[in-house]
Amino acid sequence: MSENKDPHVSQPEPQKFVYDFTEGNRDLKDLLGGKGANLAEMTNLGLPVPPGFTITTEACKVYLDSGAEPAALRDEVSAHLDALEQKMGKKLGQADDPLLVSVRSGAKFSMPGMMDTVLNIGLSDESVSGLATQAGDERFAWDSYRRLIQMFGKTVLGVDGELFEDALEEAKQAKGVTSDVDLEAADLKKLVKHFKKTVSREAGREFPQDPREQMDLAVRAVFDSWNTDRAKLYRRQERIPGDLGTAVNICSMVFGNLGPDSGTGVAFTRDPASGHQGVYGDYLQNAQGEDVVAGIRNTVPLAELESIDKASYDQLMQIMETLETHYKDLCDIEFTIERGQLWMLQTRVGKRTAGAAFRIATQLVDQGLIDEAEALQRVNGAQLAQLMFPRFDESAKTEKLGRGIAASPGAAVGKAVFDSYTAVKWSRSGEKVILIRRETNPDDLNGMIAAEGILTSRGGKTSHAAVVARGMGKTCVCGAEELEVDTKRRRMTAPGGIVIEEGDVVSIDGSTGKVYLGEVPVVPSPVVEYFEGRMHAGADDADELVAAVHRVMAYADRVRRLRVRANADNAEDALRARRFGAQGIGLCRTEHMFLGERREMVERLILADTDDERDRALGALLPLQKKDFIELFEAMDGLPVTVRLLDPPLHEFLPDITELSVRVALAESRKDANENDLRLLQAVHKLHEQNPMLGLRGVRLGLVIPGLFAMQVRAIAEAAAERKNAKGDPRAEIMIPLVGTVQELEIVREEADQVIAEVEAATGTALKLTIGTMIELPRAALTAGQIAEAAEFFSFGTNDLTQTVWGFSRDDVEASFFTAYLEKGIFGVSPFETIDKDGVGSLVRNAVQAGRATRPDLKLGVCGEHGGDPESVHFFHEVGLDYVSCSPFRIPVARLEAGRAAAESKGSDSR
Repeated sequence: MSENKDPHVSQPEPQKFVYDFTEGNRDLKDLLGGKGANLAEMTNLGLPVPPGFTITTEACKVYLDSGAEPAALRDEVSAHLDALEQKMGKKLGQADDPLLVSVRSGAKFSMPGMMDTVLNIGLSDESVSGLATQAGDERFAWDSYRRLIQMFGKTVLGVDGELFEDALEEAKQAKGVTSDVDLEAADLKKLVKHFKKTVSREAGREFPQDPREQMDLAVRAVFDSWNTDRAKLYRRQERIPGDLGTAVNICSMVFGNLGPDSGTGVAFTRDPASGHQGVYGDYLQNAQGEDVVAGIRNTVPLAELESIDKASYDQLMQIMETLETHYKDLCDIEFTIERGQLWMLQTRVGKRTAGAAFRIATQLVDQGLIDEAEALQRVNGAQLAQLMFPRFDESAKTEKLGRGIAASPGAAVGKAVFDSYTAVKWSRSGEKVILIRRETNPDDLNGMIAAEGILTSRGGKTSHAAVVARGMGKTCVCGAEELEVDTKRRRMTAPGGIVIEEGDVVSIDGSTGKVYLGEVPVVPSPVVEYFEGRMHAGADDADELVAAVHRVMAYADRVRRLRVRANADNAEDALRARRFGAQGIGLCRTEHMFLGERREMVERLILADTDDERDRALGALLPLQKKDFIELFEAMDGLPVTVRLLDPPLHEFLPDITELSVRVALAESRKDANENDLRLLQAVHKLHEQNPMLGLRGVRLGLVIPGLFAMQVRAIAEAAAERKNAKGDPRAEIMIPLVGTVQELEIVREEADQVIAEVEAATGTALKLTIGTMIELPRAALTAGQIAEAAEFFSFGTNDLTQTVWGFSRDDVEASFFTAYLEKGIFGVSPFETIDKDGVGSLVRNAVQAGRATRPDLKLGVCGEHGGDPESVHFFHEVGLDYVSCSPFRIPVARLEAGRAAAESKGSDSR
């Protein structure tokens, strides 16, 4: 049954798939792509842009989804082509004076070199002579035709590009020249003939002579290039959505290869490497745009254009100033000069180094082009982190050994050592060392602290080595599987049979994951010296980069709502965190206080058979814990310190079951078995679990081992009382880990409240100690409203919450299948790096709402690795957390991103 359309009811306009350059603007990047939107913007500004039109990303989406172009597209393209021909006074590919066009890709986000472009569309056997006549240059015409067949054959018809390159080289060799420009018209005619035969043979069809067929096939090739392997890989790397599609720009050709008064170039309104103002770019006479990109001839600095063609140079300088003022940012410009006439082919906001980003942002504020809020949005945490780490000198000669996962940025050089004892020993004697292990464990902490950097052959970005290294600001490369680490023989073997013995110098790059033999020179970071207080922004020795970072950070601190705390376990880390701007400690992991010499005390606690033995073991630990907390409270005086009670499984404090079994067996064979070893082995077997991370740990330990949590609470309370009586201002918060139900928290809380009351009575000191919990299990998040009845604060432990939501074992999955998941696009980024907003984030959001519904003044924070991740910080701002907590070295990054989140939110509200 058909419906009759009411003529009195307005019908929706048919979808428009093609826009003339005069119709668009820079705000239409979603529809016209970045290139098309900016060509339209320059046209609107009255700049010299060759006429043309843009096929929208919507047309591309229809093509990719259905395998066919929209039904209306051909007619729309024809209408715009007719208008272009009328404007130019000639027809596409006409014999006597052909209109030629370029067909260029142009996605919303810049993907340089990832998609396809074809120039000189419209040339044919018939029209090449007309172009030669009109240009008065036969060589130019045949060179343009040669370029078209080469680009079209490779891009549109899928012919191996090397076949054309080899033929071009052979032609130059036969002529006895080294440059393309030295080939004459006769040589290029022969080359065109050869290229056409290559197309016929390799593509199974003749090179198309119909100019409209050339254009239509080129448009489809650009659409198809959206899904090439290289484009998909680039999008994954840059985290660009795969469903955006690309626009196609059809632009009338202008030629830079018409002789010495023509040329092509790239210009930047400021130096993209440093941010300094000046004349930056490259120019190439008698060339087309791809010649500059391909590097087939040496360019000259843009400044030399002034002596080559002063009129064009002066006009370009004026246009560059116009564009930077209009876009209020560094602009990247592509241009062509055709016989003294300057044409603008593209502009975009230019990519820049991290240092340039900060400098340019503050320069533009000083020039009155942007305000401080906008300057804050022009930089990001990833750039700041890049500025903070020392880097290898890229110009140095290196010998690469292998590559692993870039786990913690920085550049580290030192002698290879294969155990923590040696690392500490050599470090104390003044040697710089790199600790090399298959994987690290808590016992390696001292060696990790002593080492310049850590290299492991196993593990991923959230392995023990990676997490601890980032916390210390230590360079780390993990999962370098091609390197065979033999800790017993104290050597590492690299591909090719290269053997690194203990004492050999190696260099590791935590920003790229690369491992080198020998010493690679490093360049220190003045930004870290500034954050640590060793350099003031106004000091004589502070460069302009430090001054720019200082200004941006000062504004971020003024506008941010989220407070930033540190994950720190000792006074030294706490003091460093405070220098970096920490506003408290969001996570003190007390298990780190039980390592080293205290390990034997923990063993005695585990082996205790009677209440008296257990009480003596706890009694021995109490004063040591109290001393730790006094030092921590003193370092963070006046700021909150969240102390997490013992969390990991007790087996981590016992010897390895295999090593201990061998030791006991050997001792028994010699009839001299050690009684303590036998008891340890029994305890290890008793505590052995198939999946210890889901076993006896966290709050379960406090409920199963009498007095354990009470001892820790007493140490915290007595330390707080002592500091308060010494006129200090301790602000301790006690955090119960791994709670899954409110009943667990209620039982522990009742015991803790009793202990605190006893300390208050004994010391005559009123203490304000708050008690809360980590939300790190799905059930805790789902029952947050109930748990809030017994908790004064929540701290989201997003590391474990991610593990339990996804069903991942963090230390296993990164090495086994995460690479495949990233390559297949299942992950855009590891959920251990950036919060999984849809899954884990949804639980966090719900827990926030439910918790505050029960307790409106509930304090909320996060202490997982995500607390220092830029994108995750924005999410935590959005859901209403009060603070994020991260490793000391990530504090400036979190501060910056918290400011950016607040400014972004305020900007959205005002719009």
